[in-house]
Amino acid sequence: MVGGGVLQECIENPEVSSILVVGRTPTGVTNPKLEEILHHDFFDFTEIEDRLTGFDACFFCLGVSAAGMSEEKYRRFTYDLTIAAAETLLRLNPGMTFCYVTGTGTDSSEKGRIMWARVKGATENRLLEMPFAAAYMFRPGYIQPMKGARSKTRLYQSLYTLFSWLYPVFEKVLPNQVTTTEQLGRAMIAVALRGYPKPILATADINDLAGAKNRDS
Repeated sequence: MVGGGVLQECIENPEVSSILVVGRTPTGVTNPKLEEILHHDFFDFTEIEDRLTGFDACFFCLGVSAAGMSEEKYRRFTYDLTIAAAETLLRLNPGMTFCYVTGTGTDSSEKGRIMWARVKGATENRLLEMPFAAAYMFRPGYIQPMKGARSKTRLYQSLYTLFSWLYPVFEKVLPNQVTTTEQLGRAMIAVALRGYPKPILATADINDLAGAKNRDS
């Protein structure tokens, strides 16, 4: 859902000249500046490395729910998978900006009681240690899908469909806790183009950047 929303903003933004999506299934989107690679082993990019060069930024939106997972399994599909991609991209694009979507509550200390927060914190910390030109960790709270973005998790999509009419209420009552796929995508593009003074962005930072983009437009 997040990846689809970010992709739409990249397509619509005239400052983005070309887009490469690496995924397991087709996006179903066609656009002159979009290229797709269907790839199934996200722990090994050897066979497609020749197509991963020449990029200024990576918007890493892949993630899994921790529900029902052991810490070992969740760490493999969160920390290990993300770092495998990041190490490959860093080697091929040393001047790249890396943007990673985590979430509100991520535990930078890696010592808290909540398993997913510890693992996300460890992933963030490792990415921030890597010598990218810049790296930014995005920690949104509730994300409202926009412009047709849909969650691949059936339960989540059902909840979004059921409660989408409440989003204007959430936005008014909890402005620093809710954002949209549209705002998140715009914020990621903004930091890739112009940077940001903080490496970790909360929902308020995301919305502020998206608003600044709107004002610039």
